[in-house]
Amino acid sequence: MSTDPKRLLRARWPESASRPVVSPLMPSVVYASDDADTLDQQYEGEIAGYTYAREGHPNATVLASLLDAMEGAEGGSVVGSGMAAVSLALLATASAGDHVVGADQLYGRSLRLMTEELPRLGIDTSLADPTDLGAIEAAITPKTKLILIETVSNPTLRVSDIAGIVELAHRHGVLVAVDNTFATPLGLQPFTIGADIVLHSVTKLLSGHSDATLGYIVAKDPGLNERFGVLSATYGFTASPFDCWLAERGLYSFELRYERTTTTAARLADRLAEHSAVKRVIYPTRRDHPDHNRAVSLLNGEGGHMVSFEVEGGRQKVNAFIRAASGISFAPTLGDVATTLSHPPTSSHRAMSEEQRNALGISEGFFRVSVGCENPDGLIGAFQDALDAL
Repeated sequence: MSTDPKRLLRARWPESASRPVVSPLMPSVVYASDDADTLDQQYEGEIAGYTYAREGHPNATVLASLLDAMEGAEGGSVVGSGMAAVSLALLATASAGDHVVGADQLYGRSLRLMTEELPRLGIDTSLADPTDLGAIEAAITPKTKLILIETVSNPTLRVSDIAGIVELAHRHGVLVAVDNTFATPLGLQPFTIGADIVLHSVTKLLSGHSDATLGYIVAKDPGLNERFGVLSATYGFTASPFDCWLAERGLYSFELRYERTTTTAARLADRLAEHSAVKRVIYPTRRDHPDHNRAVSLLNGEGGHMVSFEVEGGRQKVNAFIRAASGISFAPTLGDVATTLSHPPTSSHRAMSEEQRNALGISEGFFRVSVGCENPDGLIGAFQDALDAL
């Protein structure tokens, strides 16, 4: 049978009476419609369909629906990174002349967005302690539109008084956005205590394998969710189909990873606290944590997978510990299946001055540990040996 070589060919999906168990990866940038009327109907929302991947694609839809279910939400958006989600929360709610309050112990890039980029756009900002309601209230002005906090702060692991902040903010007509990355939906669903916007760096424990860079954002207000979608397409915060496909795979093991890493993190924190080379340990559910009672109540008695600690001495001691921590990756990330060690003064908070870091309790000897799924005894032994080397 001969075929005209000049005929235009286009692959079509084969028909099948069965369906794939794993979601197909759909990397297509564009989607073809039957005619102009059909395209009009798609853009007007009269019929479902995809047009251009920057405006949405099947893998993002699948992942967003799974994350919505985990947060008890509807209409969330998956975007290109956690910082894209943070940016959307701020850009969708504040304009030039408005004011935003941020927690004073946010992730370093979030702090930089608050202190450098928003003011450049004419949006005034203030930072306040999210564990001190008096400080938060003092920061609110008649022009305040949003308060941005983290459930558990990065990297100092302070636990925000979310319920108190929500009550205070709503009394002033202000929205509250909660970065729930460290707690994850298994630790807390912020909507259950009144938050207006919830966001995640899906890159971290939700995806869990350090191979996908993604963010997620959702609001209670459907109109705000629609605005997130429009702004995401406009600013180009598009999530990669491949990364969405990888993150979906990661979600299916998330609960198992969460349980393993949380249990191990609590054990590691206690063992670190016993070592003479450790100046202090920060873990939310330890009794010496300043927010212990709130952490136990808010996070269902679980402290999460993150541990921070401090060793005596300067950069020489820091480097000695990193080199001695055999088998533990020194890398500015978290949430991987393998444990990672990071040093905020040279990574997440390097843009801050030494004085600014010290004011937050981030000394030169400060480390942040993202606990992985390794054998707990072996992991704790590796930290013990590295500390002994000091």
